[in-house]
Amino acid sequence: MNDQTTDEQKTAWLRNSVLADELDASEVETLARIMGSERLAGHEWLVSEGDARRTLFVLVAGRLDVLHHHEGVDSTVYRMSPGECAGTRAFVDGSPRKAGLRAARETVVLTLEPEDFEALLADHPTLVFKVMRALFRITHTNLMRANQERDSLHNYVTRSHGRY
Repeated sequence: MNDQTTDEQKTAWLRNSVLADELDASEVETLARIMGSERLAGHEWLVSEGDARRTLFVLVAGRLDVLHHHEGVDSTVYRMSPGECAGTRAFVDGSPRKAGLRAARETVVLTLEPEDFEALLADHPTLVFKVMRALFRITHTNLMRANQERDSLHNYVTRSHGRY
């Protein structure tokens, strides 16, 4: 369901996100003004795997489960905490969603559409640069976490000779 959150509330929420790590107060306000917000009930889907929606999501309240659909079953890959972002790849390159996002309980997300973000380029190029740098850091952090999980699983299987 769509939400009519005020710009002040969006600004306060955005300040506490990884997306705003480098932004000064006026840049946070500028970005918050172009963002939307959505409230989700528990177990409500935000996006499904394969969706074409390019929106970037910033979790500000509640929890979001990142789910992968395989052989007819949705498996939780990761549970997001407030301040984290989802959808960086789809936001940047427009590719279909590689995972679904479902609220674990009542949840609020800020939304950023690529077209609205790109419209900032002419008047706020430094803001756009800082956000793109944040998106790179977010993607890098996710990749590092996945690599660590893979390494841990590999070590568990090889060191225990496959007893799992």
